[in-house]
Amino acid sequence: MTEIQRLLTDTIEQLNTDEKRDNRPRFSISFIRKHPGLFIGMWVGWFATLWVMLESDTLAGSVWLLVVLFALLNGFFFFDVNPRYRYDDIDVLDLRVCYNGEWYNTRNVPSTLIDKILHSPGVDEQQKSLLHKMVATKGELSFYDIFSLGRS
Repeated sequence: MTEIQRLLTDTIEQLNTDEKRDNRPRFSISFIRKHPGLFIGMWVGWFATLWVMLESDTLAGSVWLLVVLFALLNGFFFFDVNPRYRYDDIDVLDLRVCYNGEWYNTRNVPSTLIDKILHSPGVDEQQKSLLHKMVATKGELSFYDIFSLGRS
């Protein structure tokens, strides 16, 4: 593992710790805040289905099934998962992108990582000059930029 890879991995692990990114589901009502119309629509649909089932002679006995299915299927909306960032996910296009997104392209690295790379004796001068050029050109660098610097 190169020095840049080590520094990038340490930064990713620190980010995971700071943002509580651990792939665990946590109860949250952010769904109601973000999609109030959909939340209300779910309840309207549920009450309409309940009304039809109660009015029906054949479905009236299985109202409990409607309640259980509604609770189970819609319960997923009330859990948020913060996916863990991993160095191995950078520049990999597979199903993990559906779960994590391309966070490494859209998320900027902290300036402390750039400072650590520039002041590290384990990074050669050619990579440091390339990093200076990237910062001058782009301003803010993404995780993919630092990853590509480590591969060169």
